[in-house]
Amino acid sequence: MLDRLRLARTESVGPVTYRRLMERFSSPAEALAALPELARMGGKAAAPRVPAMAEVEREAEAVHRLGGRFLFLGDEDYPEYLAELPDAPAALAVLGDVALLSSPSIGIVGARNASAAGLRFTEQLASELAAEKFTVVSGLARGIDGAAHEGALRAGKTIAVIPGGLDVTYPPEHEVLQKRIAGAGAVVAEAPLGTAPVAKHFPKRNRIIAGLTLGLVVIEAASRSGSLLTARLANEAGREIFAVPGGPLDPRAKGGNELIRQGAHLTESAADVLAALPAAIGPRQRRLPGFREGEAAWNGPAADDAALAKARAAIPALLGPEGMDVDELARRCQLSMAAMQAVILELELGGLIESRHSGRVALTQDV
Repeated sequence: MLDRLRLARTESVGPVTYRRLMERFSSPAEALAALPELARMGGKAAAPRVPAMAEVEREAEAVHRLGGRFLFLGDEDYPEYLAELPDAPAALAVLGDVALLSSPSIGIVGARNASAAGLRFTEQLASELAAEKFTVVSGLARGIDGAAHEGALRAGKTIAVIPGGLDVTYPPEHEVLQKRIAGAGAVVAEAPLGTAPVAKHFPKRNRIIAGLTLGLVVIEAASRSGSLLTARLANEAGREIFAVPGGPLDPRAKGGNELIRQGAHLTESAADVLAALPAAIGPRQRRLPGFREGEAAWNGPAADDAALAKARAAIPALLGPEGMDVDELARRCQLSMAAMQAVILELELGGLIESRHSGRVALTQDV
């Protein structure tokens, strides 16, 4: 467990890179040992900073003292819907009922400055969905998120995905609510303990909400809001999208109305949500490797030196800051997938490229 946490907390190892490392090597320890050479091949003189064992031991002990535990990508009890995301979190700290993360769930998100009517509707909707044995997932923010958690707690369970560390409450006025959720449901954090919820963490939080759920309900979302980002991520992940219509003069209704025009399910009650979900909701075959130590997931042929050299020259030349899908990059380079994956991993650890959502890679901004 500690080697996996060290790898997840290593500089330059994001969720996509972590997955690639665990697919290539038979254990986290082997991946950690290979990092300096991989980074050197990717053009970085210094090896990525790896946390000392004592550092991750302190973090693990602190999470344990809070009453929480870690889930790692590839664990048997890691939520399988979330694991389908190409950038699924390498490590999650969970306070509360871990099994709840694998239960049939519905996400509810919306405006922080929600109307009184919107808050009432949200609480009612969440309560009705919870009464139907669905877990309600939201982000513990002010407004719609808080109302969704409150409504779900009346009749069932709820999951709060937070943007900071497991020991940080945001917003501060939800401290009591967060404790109630931890006691009756689950609180989930990707960031290390003590991490403040800054702006760059909110999109990461939103993808977890999208990934945990069968469908996402948007209530009172302005155009270009975080709620619409969550809806886009959920749609890309193949989830059902629901939106509550609103008046044309209310700017908080514009995002939801636009989603309906784009094909989201018009939602006026829990019945609208239930009618659009898959008729049979049960365990699905896990699509991803188990990442168990001693079982390297990549069993294809290794790339030879000539193919690797060609890939190292071709990939940076074809990429720009806007990014490119890996499959398209492979077609343009006319390279084997083995060479592509090996060199992308090197360049990520070297800091020359970065992986983005939906399998795209791009040059880093400082290249």
